[in-house]
Amino acid sequence: MKPPKIRAETAAPLSAILLVAASTFVFSTFEASAKFVVVAGVAPLFVAWVRYVVHVIAVVVFYRAWRDPAALLPRNYFLQIVRALCLFGATVSTFLALQTLQLAESVSIFFAAPMVITALAGPLLGEWAGWRRWLAVIAGFVGVLIIVRPGFGVFEIGHVYAFANMLIYACYAILTRRLGATESAQSMIFVSGLAPVILMLPLVPFYASLPTDAVVIGVFLTLGILGAGGHLLFILAYRQAEATALAPVSYLQMVWSIALGWLVFGDFPDRWVMTGAAIIMAGGIYIAHREHRLRLATRSAPTPESGEPAKKL
Repeated sequence: MKPPKIRAETAAPLSAILLVAASTFVFSTFEASAKFVVVAGVAPLFVAWVRYVVHVIAVVVFYRAWRDPAALLPRNYFLQIVRALCLFGATVSTFLALQTLQLAESVSIFFAAPMVITALAGPLLGEWAGWRRWLAVIAGFVGVLIIVRPGFGVFEIGHVYAFANMLIYACYAILTRRLGATESAQSMIFVSGLAPVILMLPLVPFYASLPTDAVVIGVFLTLGILGAGGHLLFILAYRQAEATALAPVSYLQMVWSIALGWLVFGDFPDRWVMTGAAIIMAGGIYIAHREHRLRLATRSAPTPESGEPAKKL
């Protein structure tokens, strides 16, 4: 039986779980709405740019930036901007992928990002994974191969964009982890929206194309609110519990994506996509579990000589 201290650390409050569950639904609705808009012919780059304009406005209002503008300023401008462009690139890649892929396919490949982050954290951050987590990384890669099935006439350009989204987001996450020790959460959220809005502004006139259909316009205008709202729900949840305790709940997004893909677009993933998604989710949950165990072991170790938990985990 686990000691009471560990049970208290691993448990997540019900309110945090509900907030993450709500955020997964919001994010799934966001992606379904984005697919609806880009399939209608609106340029993905323009859709992403408008989404981040609303993101900036929402962050300013949520944090009441007019009271303390300095709280939104970064310390490391260069890495913050690179991180912001990574997030913007991941968003554009998602929208491009959704032009041809089902929601469930795109989300399944994206959820392989934790495996890529685990693989990159060693050479980039010095956070080397143990053999068990490497097995989870390999399992996630196998899951992606099952979904795209290269060589069987299934692989298409949408899968390329989905891969790009996963890899770019992994770089974004690595930069987030690196900057988290020195930068405030407010500045990271604010710059992640402001930098692409400003830097991509010269390109907007070449891609701006407002839809003419009233329904498409309505959905288009809600994208920024949904995107910002999903992130704010995540922020509120992670104030109450550790990321690893909430990680399994985030995979509810797969369920919502399957449901919305079927209800809105008449798409239902085949058995290969479902099998690959299950393998990827299992690998991601296992990695979250092992990282949490590693943190607990590190906290409880009285001296460096008492166990070397990284090698064991």
